[in-house]
Order: sequence, then C-alpha cells, then structure tokens
Amino acid sequence: MLAAERKLRIVEYVRQSRVATVAALAREFGVHEATIRRDLGEIEQEGLLKRTHGGVIVEQWTHDEPPFIERSNQRLEQKMRIGKMAASMVEDGEHIIIDSGTTTLHIAKNLVHRSNITVVTNDMNIAAELKDASGIKVIVTGGELYPSSYMLNGMFTDHVLRSLHVEKAFMGIPAIHPKHGLMHPEAQLVTAKQGMIQAAQEIIVVADDSKIGKLSLHSVAPNSSIHSLITGKEVQEYDIKEFRDSGVNVIMV
Repeated sequence: MLAAERKLRIVEYVRQSRVATVAALAREFGVHEATIRRDLGEIEQEGLLKRTHGGVIVEQWTHDEPPFIERSNQRLEQKMRIGKMAASMVEDGEHIIIDSGTTTLHIAKNLVHRSNITVVTNDMNIAAELKDASGIKVIVTGGELYPSSYMLNGMFTDHVLRSLHVEKAFMGIPAIHPKHGLMHPEAQLVTAKQGMIQAAQEIIVVADDSKIGKLSLHSVAPNSSIHSLITGKEVQEYDIKEFRDSGVNVIMV
C-alpha cells in the first residue's frame, strides 16, 4: 500500500472510531509504529486529525446549537453536577454574571437559598429561577429576546455589560478547544460573551463533556482568559490534558 493511500485510510479509520492508538493503527495497517507516527505527523500538519499522547483523535465541529428544550434534556445529570460545583464557588457578598445556557441554569438552581449575592444575567430562565430568592439581587441585562431560548442579546445587552464590574463570570459555551479557546457558531452571540469576560475578574467556564475539544466558526476568547473549567467526569483525559498544561484549572465532577 502506498503511503498516500495509507494516510487516507488512517483518516477514515479514525473518523469512524474518533480515537485510535499508534499501536492499534500499526496492527490495522501492518506497518511499524514509527511509520504510523510519521504518517500521523503529516496528517496533523494537513489539519485532518489531532495527535494525542500515544495516538490520534478526529477534531469535531459544532456548526449550530439545538433548540433550548432539546439541549436542556441532554446530559442532564452531568449538567446538574456541574451547576452544583459552580454554585459552591460563589462567595457571600459577591457580584457575579451567569451567562445564558442550559448548564448555567443549574448554577442558579443551586443559589436560590443563598444570601447577599448579586446575579447579573442575560437569561430570562435564570432570572425566573431566582425571582423568589430573597437573598439574591437579580440584574437582567436587557436586550433583544430570543424566544426559542429566553436569552437576551444585542446592542442593549452589550451596553449594559460594558458598564459592569463583577468578581466572577460563569460562562456557557457550545465549543471549547485546547488551542483556539472559547468558540461559537453564531456571530451575533459572540460580543455579549466577550463583554461578560471583560467585566469579570475571574472567568469560570461550565461545559459538559460534549463541548470539550470542539471547534466552531467564531473565536470568543483564548484559553488564557479562563481561570477554571468545570466539566463532567465523563470527559476523556486526552480532551483536557492541554487545558491543564496551559494553566487552566480543570475541575471534573
């Protein structure tokens, strides 16, 4: 088998299984591991696959977000664990931002009995969750309402965020990549997230395991802007190693 043909078949093989070790590929194609490593290096340079320690994975893209109702039922138990952990990082007396999202909603659910906290949000679901929480002051950013998700966004949202300063921002994101950082498929939603990041002293990203390692069209912020990433224990070690190596505090729950 010619090298060019073998590389094409390696890409097909990994795309089907998503991840493969060097040893497994060497057995599959009947060549030495050194040959596979050389092939993988060339394939990675072409941007088709991503090398990991001892193997390779296929990089996956997020092209759009499913409707809120659909997303809210996906990985629900994991999102509940993430939300509980994130809420435990909020100190009494703090001003925080809670970004719109199905995972961030579970942060609010775990704050309802807390006191002396100010929550800024662009999510009507989160505001409604906290409406009867007597110890929490809620500030809604305003903006254009997205009926499918009850999110507020746009010029008014951006204007309010530019005027705020908070201790922590809890960010939801559909894609977070170890090299390219926070990413989003929808351009019109990027500026509000950037405004939240600029308004906060500490950035905490909450993302279930399906978001980790994903690519998307628009860059929101580099990983250097993130202090902590809270994700589920279901995440694979190869998906989070580079985040840890770059200084991000990765918390698996």
